[in-house]
Amino acid sequence: MIVVKAGGRALLSNMDSILEDVAELARRGEKLILVHGGGDLVTEYSRRMGIEPRFVTSPSGIRSRYTDEKELEVYMMVMAGLLNKRLTASLLAKGVKAIGVSGVDAAILTAKRKKYIVIVDERGRKRLIPGGYTGRIISVNATALKRLLDATPVLVLSPLAVTEDGQPLNTDADQAASRVAAALRVDRLILLTDVDGLILGDTLVEELTAEEAREAARRTGPGMNRKLIHAAEAVEAGVGEAIIGNGIKKHPIQRLLSGAKATRIHGA
Repeated sequence: MIVVKAGGRALLSNMDSILEDVAELARRGEKLILVHGGGDLVTEYSRRMGIEPRFVTSPSGIRSRYTDEKELEVYMMVMAGLLNKRLTASLLAKGVKAIGVSGVDAAILTAKRKKYIVIVDERGRKRLIPGGYTGRIISVNATALKRLLDATPVLVLSPLAVTEDGQPLNTDADQAASRVAAALRVDRLILLTDVDGLILGDTLVEELTAEEAREAARRTGPGMNRKLIHAAEAVEAGVGEAIIGNGIKKHPIQRLLSGAKATRIHGA
């Protein structure tokens, strides 16, 4: 079984090629979960509705969307509705049975709402602000995922989550993919991005242990550091291999499974 996370930029610029790979692997008998991002599309529709998105930066350098109540409504409409169903319908058109769900459904992803978050403001000062409607995933309903995969070869998952008292939350798609992969102990977790992997200096780092990935995360920028941390978590939880690779090249998933250059993270 494979879990693939396609970030918004890779997905929206290379959607057909990514979905062709998913469909081809499903035809070969592979089971896949496609966890999708889509932040750029959320931003587009937020602005269409007169809501200017706000982004914040953590002390560790991770830049993320600040989700207030209005932004959450747009996020739900785009991620669980428009984009999720567009991807699912495209797979159906390719002759592959697919089910599209969000992490809210059957509480596939349960998260804890962040009461407060620490950010770094424009002057470089640390500040404590209300957490908004973002969350940290605390559990995955593996039973529900397995039952859905009994009915279909491909599951398209939007990284919305729900609290224990029923509040939908925005969660990080890299974290969602990592936690799902860990809960199911899949063979491979593939995180598609718009570069070939972790590049330090001018060199692509092709092999890392989970411990080395965590160390490298301290020396790289926002976005990649998050991927390294979540990939390491998945491997430590029993995933066979985590691959961070280029999602904007033709047939990116099949290329990475065939050994294309990427950053591959494995156990010690």
